[in-house]
Amino acid sequence: MNRVQVDELEGFCLAALEKCGVGKDDAAKTVQVLLTTDLWGVHTHGIKALRGYAKRLRGGGLNPQGKPKVVAEGLSWARVDGGSSLAMVTGLFAMEKAMEKARQTGVAVATVFNSCHFGAAGYYTHWAARHGFLGMAVANDVPSVGMPGACGPLLGTNPFAFSAPAADGKPMNLDFATSVVAGGKVYRLSREGKPTPEGWLVDLQGQPTRDPSLYPDRASILPMAGHKGYGLCLLVETLSGVLTGARMREKVGSWMKDPPEQPTGHGHFFLAIHAETICPDFGKRAAELSAGLRSFPVASGASPMLIPGDLERANETRARAEGLDLPLDVKESLAGLAEDLGLKAPRGCL
Repeated sequence: MNRVQVDELEGFCLAALEKCGVGKDDAAKTVQVLLTTDLWGVHTHGIKALRGYAKRLRGGGLNPQGKPKVVAEGLSWARVDGGSSLAMVTGLFAMEKAMEKARQTGVAVATVFNSCHFGAAGYYTHWAARHGFLGMAVANDVPSVGMPGACGPLLGTNPFAFSAPAADGKPMNLDFATSVVAGGKVYRLSREGKPTPEGWLVDLQGQPTRDPSLYPDRASILPMAGHKGYGLCLLVETLSGVLTGARMREKVGSWMKDPPEQPTGHGHFFLAIHAETICPDFGKRAAELSAGLRSFPVASGASPMLIPGDLERANETRARAEGLDLPLDVKESLAGLAEDLGLKAPRGCL
């Protein structure tokens, strides 16, 4: 197995961003978000995206020197202009602003407009949980999700993430697309020439299809759990699109397909709750809840019960010790990025 060493991969990603004009501090934050996502085993939202971000940085759709800033605020809220900067930088800025205010008020939110694709929503909530906060993060995206009977996409895959701290140092970390599957998994099946499972896609006539090559131009992903998932998807659009003042629905740009000189206008919403302000023994109680679930009896031959985040922690521990076993599409993306920028790709990506 040809594994990629974490420190070598990190150094390559930092060099790539700095070659695109990104400052060292912002590059470090961006790589921190993306690389951690791969360490967790979520390869659809990690460093694979770096090549696309680099194209937008060089094209002007992302501003390598852009800085998020607060344009309006109150005691328990802040409105942030992302400045078309890297959305990982903006996401951390906004979550930390919500945390700062929640230390004083118990609960606070930060809304973001003028941003881009921010990677894995669960990174930002996990960051909050590590500092003693319950965190929530949602974001809108270009429409790619329909409904049975709809002749075309209505909303984006609009991710939802929530994390909670625990005294045992093992926070709950829940992160999912409000669609039946993340778009990246459809792209991967298309690249591999494999059909999608039943119930993933509908074509522009609203009829079921298993052809991933039709997505996203000629097919839509279905929402998770039917009308319930549609409702959650709409909730995310309301919080991250309507409330923030960001672009909505078809006005959101595609960070992968639109001309690289055009900003995409994504919106994000972050919530922070300072757990101990409201419940001084929250961490202990959360650990007790998790321990009870992990030890719950299971059927013969079944795996032990897990809490969201357990699998990702195990993946990260293994990857840091053994190196990352990256999928072929991620390696190809990194090799392409190296060629684009005149850099040497990490060993194992050639």
